[in-house]
Amino acid sequence: MSRQAVIDTIIKLKKERDAVILAHSYQVKEVQEVADFVGDSLELSREVTKVECSTIVFCGVHFMAESAKLLNPQKKVLLPVMEAGCPMADMVTPEALKRAREKYPDAAVVCYINSSAAVKAESDICCTSSNAVKVVLSMPNKRILFVPDKNLASYVAGHVPGKEIIPWEGFCATHSAVTERDVEEARIAHPGAEVAVHPECSPAVARMADYVGSTSGIIERVSKSSCGAFIIGTEAGLLYRLQKDNPRKRFYLLSKGLICPDMKKTRLEDVLQALEKGKYLIEVEDEVRRRAVLSLERMLSVV
Repeated sequence: MSRQAVIDTIIKLKKERDAVILAHSYQVKEVQEVADFVGDSLELSREVTKVECSTIVFCGVHFMAESAKLLNPQKKVLLPVMEAGCPMADMVTPEALKRAREKYPDAAVVCYINSSAAVKAESDICCTSSNAVKVVLSMPNKRILFVPDKNLASYVAGHVPGKEIIPWEGFCATHSAVTERDVEEARIAHPGAEVAVHPECSPAVARMADYVGSTSGIIERVSKSSCGAFIIGTEAGLLYRLQKDNPRKRFYLLSKGLICPDMKKTRLEDVLQALEKGKYLIEVEDEVRRRAVLSLERMLSVV
């Protein structure tokens, strides 16, 4: 089947299956093009609450599809590639988090959305990189146990005076691999370009950037900036959307290593298989869902 035939069949099956396709900005460009909505974790969390179709095909990684199921228990949620996971999400378990809560009984647990439903169920509130600071500031507790990304925790700590942030020792293997030398070399190669990085990068890299923010934050920064060139320090998939939305500006990837293997697992053929054969159905146990969805709902109530 040709690429165009696959696209045409996906469009046809979407209508027949009463399905909507949601995709993260890190997905390959072909998948982004067939999606009904493309965004970051916060944008997708908000969008998924508006879905009227009976089926959601979530092009991302497992925790994202799982979150969609938490917010839409009556809908069919499909993840085209079941093996598309998140190593950072695996760095915290509900058992380990329970032990940490016993160690810090006065701390509120703020859980990054990059985590399993079972971990969300043990947390007080969820957050994304877009709203992590607002979420932490919304909590009455002075101490915050922030799981699982230590780099995002460090970024938040610098923006929440009066709060003590206790970081978990998790990290994104893709973002944390970016080095200070990468920034130095990129600035030499592209003089005058603004450096915009994701807060999952190390604090050292973040300090060298002109802007630090989520993917949606980077998109907004680029659109409003008068600068004509940008060095982007987040997953490579975002460059497609940035270039599409800003055709007169130039974009360079900060490091050639900024490619998430799991985000890149989903292909057009996988989306087609999801629609044709119902691959792969995401389920969450009722008790876990009942507790985990509260952390997401609390997050979405923070303005």
